[in-house]
Amino acid sequence: QVEVAESGGGSVQPGGSLRLSCVGSQKVWAITAVEWYYQSLGAQRELIAGITSSGVTTYGDSVKGRFTASKGSAPKTWYLQMDSLKPQDAGVYYCNMKTWGQDYWGQGTQVTVSS
Repeated sequence: QVEVAESGGGSVQPGGSLRLSCVGSQKVWAITAVEWYYQSLGAQRELIAGITSSGVTTYGDSVKGRFTASKGSAPKTWYLQMDSLKPQDAGVYYCNMKTWGQDYWGQGTQVTVSS
């Protein structure tokens, strides 16, 4: 059973935009924060953005000013808006829903940035 469903990845040209979605299942409750990670081929997973349940956001230097984490109006729905995408942003993006009990990882969504 998928506890956290991710979507929104795809292929865009440099300078383009994508919006990733992260939706928690019924099993996921008391979310305290959502973190977004990026992993390129052969590299370790890297934390790039985070947002608390109260809306406080943090960003890694590589995405600051270009990516925006937000909470959706639907329950357990979170977004990562990615603008001004660069070829070096290509990779797999994961969300991690943090709760009081445990963390829940999404399955990852692929982003390709090329002309």
